[in-house]
Amino acid sequence: MPLTDTAIRRSQPGPKPRKLADGKGLYLEVSPAGGRWWRLKYRIAGKEKRISLGTYPETSLRRAREKAESARELLASGMDPSEARKNEKARMAVEGAEAARVEAGLPPSDSFEQVAREWFATRREEWAPSYGEKIIRRLEADVFPWIGREPIAFITAPRLLTVLRRVESRGVVETAHRALENCS
Repeated sequence: MPLTDTAIRRSQPGPKPRKLADGKGLYLEVSPAGGRWWRLKYRIAGKEKRISLGTYPETSLRRAREKAESARELLASGMDPSEARKNEKARMAVEGAEAARVEAGLPPSDSFEQVAREWFATRREEWAPSYGEKIIRRLEADVFPWIGREPIAFITAPRLLTVLRRVESRGVVETAHRALENCS
């Protein structure tokens, strides 16, 4: 018989953890300390697993059933709900880190400027200090303001050519050639 909200509220902790079954793998685990956790027990690839769906009363019976149903849908499509949750957390962490970089005034991690600065850092020991300074100054003055924040995957040859034409228009053709060499 499925759980009811009244039965959940009346449940008392015992000397050992107790499981109040709702059905289809969903149950409420009542700890001896009085905590109540929604859990979903499932099998994937022959292994039994379980995931937490929240705590009671923060997660209501209805919401726990909804979460369990969405987890079952993932299982039906061949995905492990636990792995999907881990992947979502990782994606959110990466997005948060990217947002923090942008908020701090740094370029996104996949931007042309970030990749160019990493390239510069790995190669700078091979060059004389004055030569390295010229390269980074050239990139900062003539390239980064125009395409520095763009994702490197979206920078095409015509887009780079537009930036270099802007440098040539100042009458410094050699600088444009060297900037092209550095961007390559």
